[in-house]
Amino acid sequence: MEKRQDLVTGLIFTGLGLVAAWTARSYSGAGGNYPMVLGLALALFGGAIALRSVRATVNAARPLAVAPHNLLIATVVAAGYIALVMPLGFFTASGLVMVIMPLMLGFRQPIYLALMALIFMSLVWAVFSIVLEKPLPPEFWSSARRGG
Repeated sequence: MEKRQDLVTGLIFTGLGLVAAWTARSYSGAGGNYPMVLGLALALFGGAIALRSVRATVNAARPLAVAPHNLLIATVVAAGYIALVMPLGFFTASGLVMVIMPLMLGFRQPIYLALMALIFMSLVWAVFSIVLEKPLPPEFWSSARRGG
């Protein structure tokens, strides 16, 4: 039962990723590069799931989520992050989520939290500002200072 579900799920994700990548080809300029890469990554991971299910020797049932309360916490924090990026700005919202998420899930090492937040924000800034040349949402204090 589990092998068949994993195979079907992997094939669905592979198909969705390939359709997304193919559709992104029609975007003008470099605007389709990012969705194309995401589509190809989705197809690659879907293919890996499907391949793993074909090669699996055990077909035992497993729980949908090993720690459902952690899944719920992560979902709520991620939704809060999405809601806060526009009003607070990228760096403030990202810094908050990179500290709050691990704390809510039980991680209690402040040096690693700060380092992880700094690395995450630096990588995302580099991808959007340097590679994709797309601006990130401005910080709330910069728009308040400009009067808007």
